[in-house]
Amino acid sequence: MTYFSIDPDRRIVFCDFDGTIACQDVLVLACKTFAPEVTARVMPQIYNLELSLRVGVRQLVEAIPSDCYGAMLDLARSQPLRSGLSDLLDFLEDQGVEFVVVSGGIRGVIEAALGDLADRAVGIHAMDVDTTGEYLAVRSEFEGDVELVDKLKVVSRYLGNPLPNGGFMNAHWVAIGDSITDLNMAQAAPTVFARSRLKTYLDDRGKAYLPFESFIEVRDRLAQLWNVPVLVA
Repeated sequence: MTYFSIDPDRRIVFCDFDGTIACQDVLVLACKTFAPEVTARVMPQIYNLELSLRVGVRQLVEAIPSDCYGAMLDLARSQPLRSGLSDLLDFLEDQGVEFVVVSGGIRGVIEAALGDLADRAVGIHAMDVDTTGEYLAVRSEFEGDVELVDKLKVVSRYLGNPLPNGGFMNAHWVAIGDSITDLNMAQAAPTVFARSRLKTYLDDRGKAYLPFESFIEVRDRLAQLWNVPVLVA
């Protein structure tokens, strides 16, 4: 895996997948489909912040039989992506801005859903699963104290170690997300695009954000913030 030299002035976008790039939370949909009883019990505890992501997501994923994994990938391929993603990627590439997918979901599921668009991200960071046992087993390079994928650990790979206040020397990075798995990353980011539950979590904490529903909105607002034109073919 290639990481770029740390530059405090470069622009970089970190984007969630489930519920952000994908219109639905594909991981939750898969858990509801293949482990419905556990999902009905665990998901409310996660959303209400009563159960850590590290514990809750592991319980969800490891309740799914391994022989369902192929069907999970097929399910992912059938899910629509949020409108404007290709337009945003075109804009970022024109500006020389890196796009990183950072997700609390499953890497193989994300790659299946993205298809050819997966190659346009400089990195896709998520948990992996071992399918050799009766049930899926979670493997995560970025496991933290409260998250199976600690998104700030991923950000640190690109931006260097966090400062004492929890931020980073780079003031130009952007976070895009929709839910609880994006909260810590969003609180540390200088610029945040938020939708769905993440807006409520950030409102409760007094953290400013830019609301969005399509990636066209993200593209156009970034162009304004960076004072650059949007080149449309």
